[in-house]
Amino acid sequence: MDYIQRDLESIIRKASEEYPILLLTGPRQAGKTTMLQKLMEGTGRKYVSLDNLADRNLASMDPALFLQVYKPPVLIDEVLYAPELFSYIRKCSDADHRPGDFWLTGSQVFRQVRGIQTTLAGRVAILSLPYLSQAELCGDHAEPFVVDMQALSARGRNRMPVSSREIFERIVNGDMPAVQETDPVQHEAFYSEFVRTCIERDVKAMAESVDSLKFLRFLTAAARMCSRILNITELIREAGINQKQARDYLAILETLGMIFYLQPYSDERLKRLVKTPRVYFTDTGLVCYLTGQTNPGVLEGSAFGDQVLENYVAAQIRRTYLNNGQDPCLFYYRNKDARQIDLIIEHDGVLDPVQIRKTMKPDESLVRSFDMISRASVARGKGAIICLKPEFSMIDA
Repeated sequence: MDYIQRDLESIIRKASEEYPILLLTGPRQAGKTTMLQKLMEGTGRKYVSLDNLADRNLASMDPALFLQVYKPPVLIDEVLYAPELFSYIRKCSDADHRPGDFWLTGSQVFRQVRGIQTTLAGRVAILSLPYLSQAELCGDHAEPFVVDMQALSARGRNRMPVSSREIFERIVNGDMPAVQETDPVQHEAFYSEFVRTCIERDVKAMAESVDSLKFLRFLTAAARMCSRILNITELIREAGINQKQARDYLAILETLGMIFYLQPYSDERLKRLVKTPRVYFTDTGLVCYLTGQTNPGVLEGSAFGDQVLENYVAAQIRRTYLNNGQDPCLFYYRNKDARQIDLIIEHDGVLDPVQIRKTMKPDESLVRSFDMISRASVARGKGAIICLKPEFSMIDA
């Protein structure tokens, strides 16, 4: 399979002209190393991976010597395996003041990694590479998603509409770059190896006492919960673990970039009646593998299809922000009558409410639910319904 150009490339080039250090985080198999190696072709930049135990040992035991062997400009892959390096990288960047000297990657979400920001404050550009967006798979670029008539019309102008079956095929296949070049009959083997590697390598590196089978049961239970309000009690029951373990395991999944949350929206004019977040997976292919929902036709017709479609849409919208170097401000809202807005996008002083439905015939009641946030101190936008209807249209409610 040919290299797929990533939206984040232009952001990385710009950051490397301004900062001495670039830290690129993101989940395993997002394509971090492949993209950076593509960008460094013909530049003379060195490459070293701390997956190599000898190099990892040198970086940990003698960081100064490591940086003499691998002088900048350098790409250090999986740098989080040797946190001892960071203070030495800071000293080196302070001495030379050269933009783009250090490119670093790590398979953990930066916000969950303590201490790094303090050590490298003011010297580092931090970016996160998600899995492939549908725009990237189509060879296109997508600006951050907002509910704007002109922008949405332009977004779909040069793209052929796809059937609902094709959408569910994409959901089942997932968006990891490596799986795009894998024969569909090999997808189960790919995801099996992905899960095994994550547990045996990443999870156990963060918590050595983790029971692999219990963690797998926990991961599977969390996948069945995708796009639902987080229910710790259900996870405890399904996985046979205690509450502390459940919360620790969730923290691990978030740190590894396998899940993300939508928090309930509130401000001084809207009472937050629900305080529990909803949980989403960053790749729906993994969800489908874990839950055994690998037939697109069966999934489309099932109740679980509603959940995983919502997960897919939320993840895609989130990627449009991350791919433009921005932090997405995404929420949901639920009132005392259990009426809900699936997704609220806050941007530029506006709240865009979005409903996500597995239907080709959305009705006006979905639009009327947007009134629930009309009293918010932030202005409400028109809102949108994302569904399986093949053409772009308007609902006057």
